[in-house]
Amino acid sequence: MVAAARLLPFEHLPCMAHSLQRTVTVSLKDSGSESVLAQCRKIVGHFKHSPSNAQELNEQQVAHGLKQESLAQDVATRWNSTLELVKRMQRNKSPLTTTLAQQKSKVAMLTDQELAKLQKLEELLEPCRYVTELLGGEQYVSCSVVLPALRHLFRVMEPSDDDPVYVLRFKKAFTTDLAQRKDTNLKWLKITTALDPRFKDLKCLPKDERSEVWASVRDLMMRETPAQQPAAETTEEPSPKKKRRMSILLCSSDSDTDDEEESIEHCLDCYKAEPKMDIEGGSKREGAHARLAPIARKYLSTPATTALLEVVLTLRPHYSKEASFFVP
Repeated sequence: MVAAARLLPFEHLPCMAHSLQRTVTVSLKDSGSESVLAQCRKIVGHFKHSPSNAQELNEQQVAHGLKQESLAQDVATRWNSTLELVKRMQRNKSPLTTTLAQQKSKVAMLTDQELAKLQKLEELLEPCRYVTELLGGEQYVSCSVVLPALRHLFRVMEPSDDDPVYVLRFKKAFTTDLAQRKDTNLKWLKITTALDPRFKDLKCLPKDERSEVWASVRDLMMRETPAQQPAAETTEEPSPKKKRRMSILLCSSDSDTDDEEESIEHCLDCYKAEPKMDIEGGSKREGAHARLAPIARKYLSTPATTALLEVVLTLRPHYSKEASFFVP
């Protein structure tokens, strides 16, 4: 699909949730956490593959005042499944310890050191779950959230003096891998962020990059001339007075180049001067930003993930499951 994108007049955007999941997988492997996760999977398999073992665990959950729940097995292609594995192992550590001791099973329960490691992993993976769910929304704009969300993750993954070695290794691997993945079509994401009234201050970007983003938006507005917009069919010649009013509404589309640039600068200044607001509030201001509106519709309609596509692929599994999509 990536190769096809090079031959088509479309922008190729990778699914950010899949990219984040791949970063998490790489980070877990490089941090040396695979051994404790492998032991967790062995314990989960012990109860998953035996109904009698699972029943004994359920009885111990009730005895310890916990709700009955099955253990979760993580799957490489299922978002945040490793986090769910870690959480359920920690919630059920007492029932698991008792059940395995009574069964005299060859499968050993995690040590206190390994459980402490799981706790640290949960703290690292929880922000990733939050961002994945935020980017996977189907009922709200998500593409413009990508850069602010990634900025949040980079802040969370900053090393601390209290971090153990495996946490430092996880954070280093995470930031290195995610920095490489976020560079895909970065210009598109920057423009989308600027067109979202919630993030138009561009605080998720370094100060020296913000002027370049607004220059890109300015170029798009120059190309989006009123002449490109379809005119309404009419047999009546508008009066000179009506022509003048239309010209004003279209930001002086009949002016020369200097006036056009000045008009665009004015439109941008008005947009940037307004207070930040949510998407619904921004959509109500469409009439006040007629030159920005068609550009915003194009960029803000881009999804950040293939969340909806995953549902279709589940119902029709014979289609390719490549995690990417195209926007015009």
